[in-house]
Amino acid sequence: MADQAKVLPPEVAREVIDPHSYAQWDSLLDTFDRLREEAPVALVKPEDGKLFDPFWLVTRYEDVMRISKDNVTFLNNPRPVVFSFRDAIEFSRKATGSNMLVDSLVVFDAPIHPKYRRLTQDWFMPRNLQKMEGEIRAIANATVDRLVAAGEGGVGEREGVDFCKLVSAPYPLHVVMQILGVPEEDEQRMLMLTQQMFGGQDADLSGTGMQNMTPEQVVLLVAGAVKNFEEYFAGIARDRRANPTGDVASVIANATVDGEPLPERDMAGYYIIVATAGHDTTSASTAGAMQALAKDPEQWARVKADRSLLPGIVEEAIRWTTPVQHSMRTAAEDVELVGQQIRKGDWLMINYVAANHDPAQFANPRKFDASRSPNRHLAFGAGAHQCLGLHLARMEMKILFETLLDRIESIELAGEPKRATSTFVGGLKTLPLRFVAS
Repeated sequence: MADQAKVLPPEVAREVIDPHSYAQWDSLLDTFDRLREEAPVALVKPEDGKLFDPFWLVTRYEDVMRISKDNVTFLNNPRPVVFSFRDAIEFSRKATGSNMLVDSLVVFDAPIHPKYRRLTQDWFMPRNLQKMEGEIRAIANATVDRLVAAGEGGVGEREGVDFCKLVSAPYPLHVVMQILGVPEEDEQRMLMLTQQMFGGQDADLSGTGMQNMTPEQVVLLVAGAVKNFEEYFAGIARDRRANPTGDVASVIANATVDGEPLPERDMAGYYIIVATAGHDTTSASTAGAMQALAKDPEQWARVKADRSLLPGIVEEAIRWTTPVQHSMRTAAEDVELVGQQIRKGDWLMINYVAANHDPAQFANPRKFDASRSPNRHLAFGAGAHQCLGLHLARMEMKILFETLLDRIESIELAGEPKRATSTFVGGLKTLPLRFVAS
């Protein structure tokens, strides 16, 4: 028999959906620790009954994994796959006819999802990505050149440099834009639009003075970024249909499903998800790894001497940072979950931050442990919707850190790192470092 629904107190509910909470990392992890013990599946309701639709918050690793793998019972549609306020959902419906401003791989369920995923899945497999290793290594070298140059004359040692601005943001951005055939001169535009989409809740990242905006104005900001993306990639698609190359942009532009080309909106969504998720998440994990190593000089020295430790550092950084912080699912049928009765049509938040810091799965989860094994984290999701670009992300990070370890003798924090204000995609937005070049 299911228990009576456990409803989170208003102050806890506010913390779960407040983007500022995700910038206060340790406090948020404290809250998730309590919830896993006291209410691992709990109902989150708006205080006014109107601001957002109620949803079930799921915080234990075991339950998040179960939901992630059960793509029949727990759907990415028809409700939004990212937590959204009712005003934002209504705006999206009026503007696009959909609950989401972007319809992408993340949104679709079977039978559409597997057909769309197969279009580019082979392209993102290791055997194909190996062809890009030389190009990615060249981008890593150029990126580290800029970092070292910023520290010349002792500036990096005295005052510090921002690793996010110099390295972790531009490096994966340049890699994924090369994959999409975006000219280098347009990369800053792509970064700005990504930050308005994913970082629209953070005044520093969106660069728009949004702290003075109403929620409706923030929605308009994000919608404007989506429209800008769509117009830009429509041009890329036209070019790749006329002049196809070996890049993934050509694969998308010329793809057919059931003998028909992709609908215009779905094609735009495909480009946007590759362009945005393909760099913002890797940027966050890269900065997280560097933060951990800067706080632990002995670990930096160990991996500098023994590069076989590097894959463990990469994997742990992805877990420890958890760039995609949550996803939403919709129950396709009545189901019981940890004694709570979930009804057909109910909305659920699977919180990856909470799951990746569950001590039942990860011993001492707040510790950055490069030797952690096994490390079956959920930062890439699981099941049918597991991240398409996971092999690319690991490869990018490994190559970059090989380059950094070759060129940097020692590093340390030069100030307090700051996390982004965001409920969805998050991570460090500043990482001040001092370093000594080799």
